[in-house]
Amino acid sequence: MTEYRSGYVAFAGRPNVGKSTLLNRVVGQKLAITSRKAQTTRWNLSGIKTTPEYQAVCVDTPGLQELPRGALNRHMNREVRNALAEVDLVVMIAIALKWTAADASVLAILRETDRAVILALNKVDRVGDRRRLLPYINDLPGRETFRAVVPISARTGENVDRLEQAIGRHLPPGGRLFPEDQVTDQSMRFMAAEFIREKLMRKLGAEVPYRLSVTIDQYRESRGSTEIDAIIWVESAGQKGIVIGAGGALLKSVGVEARRDLETAIGGKVNLKTWVKVKKGWSADPKALRVLGYAVDP
Repeated sequence: MTEYRSGYVAFAGRPNVGKSTLLNRVVGQKLAITSRKAQTTRWNLSGIKTTPEYQAVCVDTPGLQELPRGALNRHMNREVRNALAEVDLVVMIAIALKWTAADASVLAILRETDRAVILALNKVDRVGDRRRLLPYINDLPGRETFRAVVPISARTGENVDRLEQAIGRHLPPGGRLFPEDQVTDQSMRFMAAEFIREKLMRKLGAEVPYRLSVTIDQYRESRGSTEIDAIIWVESAGQKGIVIGAGGALLKSVGVEARRDLETAIGGKVNLKTWVKVKKGWSADPKALRVLGYAVDP
């Protein structure tokens, strides 16, 4: 009989390589928020994959910032390094045929941790000539570092089963860490704030998405429904007007879409209310960041 395996797996890489999309694909439901903008993921988020052979607690991490200017970027890099210090295995995610200096920087950090590393080359669905993949993999800088290299598409699911098998093989022996029906260790309060922020990230352009954060003021479960009061924090009155939109249209659409996601996740009716408030300069103020739940230096 094959020995059962379990452990923690960090999904790491530079920004916008598909870490959150991959986490959602592996777990089989939406946990991590996604958008095309950098800094979408700001906290570590665990999704739990349980099979008859193994249980992998997959930790989606923020994209590593090469030049972590500002308190918010330093917070995100700290999240990544905290995850790398605690996991049993790392899946480094890069884009197929597009190795960059930022990828090399990520790999250098991973080598410092002495953790086993699997490389997932994502977005192969965008590769026109697949014959280019094998020579590309053979010539990758640091190829000897990886226990396995798996070309995948997190978006379509192509080869993700092969990546999951590689993860299972490289986890340490051990029993389940969580009940087999549990899919995350995060609270729905946290998920509510993230789902709202995702809709804002997707709808807003320019700099506003990087100057907003969401906190949950009230989260109450009552008979037949969940009542959620959320505060969207911005840095200026101008940004507040943009988030609210003409006649409140943008904020209303954000609430409608976030509520749908929450009702799917919770499995019941949700009454969501949102307010927009100004906290000047919060993204560069360590004290304000700590108040909003970010881990930063004093």
